[in-house]
Amino acid sequence: MNVRQVLVFPAGTEIGLEIFHALQYCKEVQLHGAGQPISNPAQLVYPDYHALPSIYEADWLPQLVKLCKQLKIDYIFPAYDDAIIALHEVADQLPAVIVGASPQVCKLTRRKSSTYARLRNTVQVPQVFQRAEDVASFPVFVKPDRGQGSQGIARCDDAAALQRACAALPDPLICQYLPGEEFTVDCFSDRERGLLYASARRRLRIRNGIAVNSVTEELPQAQAMAARISDELNMRGAWFFQVKRAVDGALTLLEVAPRIAGSMSTNRVRGVNFPLLSIYEQERAPLGILAYEGCVEVDRALGNRYRHDVQYSTLYVDLDDTLIFREQVNTQVVSLVYRALNLGRKVKLITRHRHDLPATLARYRLAGLFDEVIHITDGQPKSAFIREPDAILVDDSYAERLDVSRSCGIHTFDCSMIEMLLTSPDQ
Repeated sequence: MNVRQVLVFPAGTEIGLEIFHALQYCKEVQLHGAGQPISNPAQLVYPDYHALPSIYEADWLPQLVKLCKQLKIDYIFPAYDDAIIALHEVADQLPAVIVGASPQVCKLTRRKSSTYARLRNTVQVPQVFQRAEDVASFPVFVKPDRGQGSQGIARCDDAAALQRACAALPDPLICQYLPGEEFTVDCFSDRERGLLYASARRRLRIRNGIAVNSVTEELPQAQAMAARISDELNMRGAWFFQVKRAVDGALTLLEVAPRIAGSMSTNRVRGVNFPLLSIYEQERAPLGILAYEGCVEVDRALGNRYRHDVQYSTLYVDLDDTLIFREQVNTQVVSLVYRALNLGRKVKLITRHRHDLPATLARYRLAGLFDEVIHITDGQPKSAFIREPDAILVDDSYAERLDVSRSCGIHTFDCSMIEMLLTSPDQ
């Protein structure tokens, strides 16, 4: 099988993280991340992360080219709006293919004014005022012509507020105020077959321009808009657009973006892997979409990722109230067991279980999982059985952890702590 070498740049954006979650377990792809050597989540998410300058630094291109040649990159996913434009401007110098819409569409949609001008006869777009003096009634809405998220946006309820909002932006766009519900429509198009998929999600809660709570919704009018936009712009691959209801309830265009969206996870879990489909579309490979049609709601919150210096050769894990909790397998602990096995570490069960241990392990489908099973029945401390100087212990009992820590000098964890071991780069 041909495994594609795929680079996400810059990988630390919400876009880059969604591409990672979509492609990390795809056998067709070997995933690499790249971005600035500054604090960002990609460094703790991508097992293979490379430091590169941002597109605003003078030497970013030669370093990107060097990295692409070194890793034999086939495809680059731009994961930031300005990066899309920057990469297309130097496409002839890159030894890899940029996944996404055509350069012309990327340039057009980077500005809302040009998007509205192109699509005004295709879908409903908001009224745009050329000057503040042209506004006869309020409220109106001001936003950057070239921007993303909610950066620089303002509702203006009077002329003074409008003047302040315009003065705060280098490229203000004064638009009709749209008071109704807001939707994002996730889309996938084939350059020859046209629109293949469109699904709307209502943006219920928004933070910094990112929809942190969304729910899928049947919206026939949005489906029709998607088809018209796709045909007019000859879209290809994954893209999305945002709409909002005007006073009369009509869906009105806010923006079109020819890229992956962070909350495309809502439709990814329904069966639409937008990044993988985009690679297939780029290759003109046969593709189909099999999507779950039910309603899905997603709520996004800050997630934790860790970097640490804990190195271990052997994982010791307790059974009662640790691996088995309230008569169920603790899936977080068993995930750690398999992570250790995947990393080539030894895994040993150490327990004071008072019942038939083989029967219990068989009942919970845990038999055969461990390199060694240590069943303590004579009251000896667990520290007496731990020999490796670089082992770790996971145990719910503070007394057991304290004894092992003092006697063996190793790291010990309870179940609330192992998140650190599960969400760090492979170590």
